[in-house]
Amino acid sequence: MPVYSMTGYASGQNGATGGHPDTDGRGAQTGRLGLEIRSVNSRFLDLTFKLPEELRQHETALRELITQRLKRGKVEVRGAIENTGQIGVAEPSVRLLQRLNGVQDSIRAWLPTARELSVADVLRLAGGDGPAHGDWGADLIEVATRTLDALLDARAREGERLAAMLQDRLDQLRELAAQAGPLVPKLVEQQRTRFLERWQEAMGLVGGTLPEAAQDRALTEATAFAIRIDVAEEITRLASHLDEIERLIKKGGDIGKRLDFLIQELHREANTLGSKSAALELTRISVDMKVLIEQMREQVQNIE
Repeated sequence: MPVYSMTGYASGQNGATGGHPDTDGRGAQTGRLGLEIRSVNSRFLDLTFKLPEELRQHETALRELITQRLKRGKVEVRGAIENTGQIGVAEPSVRLLQRLNGVQDSIRAWLPTARELSVADVLRLAGGDGPAHGDWGADLIEVATRTLDALLDARAREGERLAAMLQDRLDQLRELAAQAGPLVPKLVEQQRTRFLERWQEAMGLVGGTLPEAAQDRALTEATAFAIRIDVAEEITRLASHLDEIERLIKKGGDIGKRLDFLIQELHREANTLGSKSAALELTRISVDMKVLIEQMREQVQNIE
């Protein structure tokens, strides 16, 4: 299953004659239905619809369709209907003209100041502007389905790029962890030697020799130091989190929230590693880790 980004854009439209015949059988309606779907990252699925009046009645069906396909993201759905018209103007029937004339006379009898119907008014009322009077439900769902497919393809392509970036950062973090591991025994031995040298200097000032108790004390101090700077547990947990992140990336699907949690755990281990640092090299490794983890965190925010 691919990794999906929450960032994407897609648009779709039906044919130029996407409407249905009107109720009076005066031929096919003409018009073009267009739909745009854009999404950005969000903790939850947040849908916003900007639809013309002709499509508002289908918002519930559109919402159900989208929630079946998308899990997270701030999604904006924008629809429009473009009236393409016909080359020739359909002539209203005599019966319809008589009916419009009778309605006009009745209205003006009660409202003498009402203006008379114009030719444009008659054509509009007769269905001359076509699509506004049709049922766009079937067309809307068909266009929305195709547009959602295109959006998911775009999100999958972006998700593939994000997954590749995360994998690269995982490899770099493993290299840094491998560098940190051997440093601890070396630091412990250096500290033990330093303790012994200081005892020897102290005993030299008083003209004595280094007793066996002093060597034991140096060993004890070195052991305590080793415990304080031991980062083996942090490196083990770090490796475990890295393995889990890699497993999730290969699994794909709805993994964004899980990845976000693991990134927080990685940052905690890197901080602990830095706090236990007793050498510039360990400090550098900790800083480099936190830089990589922050880069991962920024990108994980975009994964569904």
